[in-house]
Amino acid sequence: MPYLRVIQTQGEVLVIVCDSELLGKKLKQGKLRLDVKESFYRGTEANIKECIAALRKATIANLVGSIVGHAVKAGIIERENVLRIQNVPHAQLVSI
Repeated sequence: MPYLRVIQTQGEVLVIVCDSELLGKKLKQGKLRLDVKESFYRGTEANIKECIAALRKATIANLVGSIVGHAVKAGIIERENVLRIQNVPHAQLVSI
């Protein structure tokens, strides 16, 4: 089950979603690096439906793991904007 964290600040809604098994991992591939720090990515356990609902309200999002595929299916993230680092999907979203 993924972790979901929502931070509201200065008119922005930051949504962070990460697969629980990725917490604490350091992913590296070529020049790409992603440190999945618990201090940033750990939130509360949530189901996919809850994560997608939160992402629909996000002005900024940071996604790591299986949620990326769900966000693509939901039309929140475009497939061509997904990075893979050590075969782990990663995407960011900024709404303007």
